Formats: sequence, structure tokens, C-alpha cells
Amino acid sequence: MRRLVILGGGTAGTLVANKLRRRLASGDWQITVIDRDHAHLYQPGLLFMPFGGRGDLRRSRRRLLRPGIQLLLGEVERVDPERKRVRLADGQLVGYDYLVIATGTTPRPDQTPGMLGAEWRRSIHDFYTYDGAVALRDALSHFSGGRLVVHVVEQPVKCPVAPLEFVFLAEAYFRRLGMRDQVEFVYVTPLDGAFTKPVASRYLGGLLDERKITLETDFLVERVDAARRVLVSYDEREIEYDLLVTVPLNMGADFVAASGLGDELNYVPVDRHTMQSTAYPDVFAIGDANDLPTSKAGSVAHFSGEVFADNFCEYVAGRPMSRQFDGHANCFVETGDGKGLLIDFNYDTEPLPGRFPLGRLGPLSLLRETRANHWGKLAFRWVYWHLLLPGRRLPVPVRMSMAGKHRPHEEVTR
Repeated sequence: MRRLVILGGGTAGTLVANKLRRRLASGDWQITVIDRDHAHLYQPGLLFMPFGGRGDLRRSRRRLLRPGIQLLLGEVERVDPERKRVRLADGQLVGYDYLVIATGTTPRPDQTPGMLGAEWRRSIHDFYTYDGAVALRDALSHFSGGRLVVHVVEQPVKCPVAPLEFVFLAEAYFRRLGMRDQVEFVYVTPLDGAFTKPVASRYLGGLLDERKITLETDFLVERVDAARRVLVSYDEREIEYDLLVTVPLNMGADFVAASGLGDELNYVPVDRHTMQSTAYPDVFAIGDANDLPTSKAGSVAHFSGEVFADNFCEYVAGRPMSRQFDGHANCFVETGDGKGLLIDFNYDTEPLPGRFPLGRLGPLSLLRETRANHWGKLAFRWVYWHLLLPGRRLPVPVRMSMAGKHRPHEEVTR
């Protein structure tokens, strides 16, 4: 019997395990998922928690995996790719024939001097973790005014639009409370604009301007001076804050580095079309755990997971992997007041205006604020639990299509 071991039971690990369990004969294949705990977290829901959002964010990993998939709980200590085995923190050894690393990426406030200290979750907050989102909800409810700074340490981060979404939602939140004139908003980024792609950066930067949110670009933070409540950059620029909402440096799992499988941020170098490790052909890395030059987002886990599942079945059958992942990503971007916009892009094409997913029929608009996009983001929670994680095919093309899209200069004729 051949053994497939998947490290990580998050979005990518769960959907791939479920897809492959359907396609690999149970009498020939043992599929094991290893994760540290029982709870699967719906991470997109964390964005809404600081503003009073609740809902079903956590479910049992065991219940999300198809029958015939073994779930093993434990902390991965090291992978030995030469001997094809995984060592857990309790000393247990798990052998494999094929390994899939799907352990994601994690905020690391300990990597920025001064961030993780006495002021952590007092005047310095995050919202990429459940506990952080809860603490930030309490902080916002008691915030009486001043300078609220939303700050990104460095790219890549998971869901790279989330910091922008947060500042848009925060601005709308304090406006609803009648406190907008008491709060100064500053968005601080290491990028040269609001976003990584020029067209989308221009649109999103325009929204920041409309809402009178100051944009500070090219800010590479060297340390946080929590005593003075100041961000300090490597070029000695300083940004004061009363409340800091930060997105810490994101890194892959520590065992990746300990196993000699990762880059400087613990992401596994892979072929960008097949997700196969560049060092070990029987090791793959999917979702946020790899170094693909695209967004670390749930949509990438979905689209690349579809490609990976097909390729893996070909690979283990001794055939060439015929499918190519094109870097496709799309993201709903909450902009406040019950509206949102949508971006759709891949390795070679940046987000463009237009309609999605059915060409001119839409029904969703790209790079344009609409209520439909807001409701699309909210509806995704049901899709996530009932369609995406079970590994069912969604009515969205895996490869990015140019149908319905147009260049910004074409808008005057449409």
C-alpha cells in the first residue's frame, strides 16, 4: 500500500485530501493528514470580528475529512526527505511515499523588535488570529479617538488585501458611531502604492483618498518603539500611533527550515506550475506553504489545488504532469458600507476592470464597488464549508479568463 502524508489540515490540505481520497483507490492508498489540533478555522471571518462579527468560524477537522482519511494530531518537528519520514515532537515517526506540505504561513510578531512586548494587544494589535481579532474588538469598542495606524511589515502576507479591507471597515465603523472626525487613519505599507499590482493599486489608492485615509508608502519597519508609540523605519522615518493594528512578518513553519526544505522565510521552493519541490520530486507544497509568486489566498489554494490533484494522479501513475497552474487568484475586497469590489488576476495579468465570471454577463463587477460583491464575500462562507473543503468543483474557471475584462483606457468607450 502506498502512503500519502499531508502536513496541515487547513484549506489547501483539507480540500486536496478530500479530492484525492475520491480518486485514489482505498485498497491501494493510505492518506494521512497531520495537524497540531482538532480545530479548523475559517480565516476570512476574522476580518469581521473586530467590528462585532460572530458566526461559525471553527469546525472539527475530523468531520471535514472524508471517511478513509486518517487524522493524526501532533506537532511536526522535522522531515527527513532522504529517508522519507516525518518526525513528530513526541518522537513518533511517520513514513511516506509521497509528501504534501500544506502548513500555511503564520504571523510572527517576534521577528520585529519591540512588537511583541508589554503593549502587545494593548496598544498594538493584530487580527490574523482568533485571539487577536477578539482583543482588537475590545480595543476598538473602547477607543475614544486619536491616530489609528494600520501597518504591514512586509510582503508576502496571507490574504494581502485584508489590511486594506480592515482600514476601510474601520473608517466606516467610526463613521457609523459618529466619531469619524475624532479618528485619524494612516495606512502604512512597504510597497510603493496601496497594492502590489499597478491598476488595482491606483483604484484602491483612490478609495483611500476618498475616505481621507493617509497612505504612507515604502515604509520598511526596523522596530516598534512601544513606549513612545512610534513605528521606526530603517531610514529613520517615524510614524506615531495611538492604536496600532499591524500585520506582522509572515513565515512558513519552522520545521521547514529545520528540514532544509525552505527559503529564508520557511517557504518551500516549488515549480510554479506544478507545486513540486525543486529539491525532492516526491515532495509537493501547496497553499500558503510554498514560494509561488502570487497571493497567499484561499482562492490560490483552491485553483492550485485543482491543478495539483490532477497532476498528482498522473505523477503516481508514471505519466507526465499535464496541467499547469497559471497563478490564478481572485479576492473580494470589503470597502465598508455594505459594499465591496472584486479582483481577478494571475502570474501574467494584473487585476483589470470588467465583469466576472461569465464575461459581460457578470454578474459580479471587477474593480468596482457594488453591494453584490459584498454579498458575494459573505456567501463565500457557505461555499467554503459545503463545496470548497469537501473538494467539489466550483462553477469558477480554474485558469484565469480574459472574458469580460478590459484595460482601464478602454472604459471611455464602454
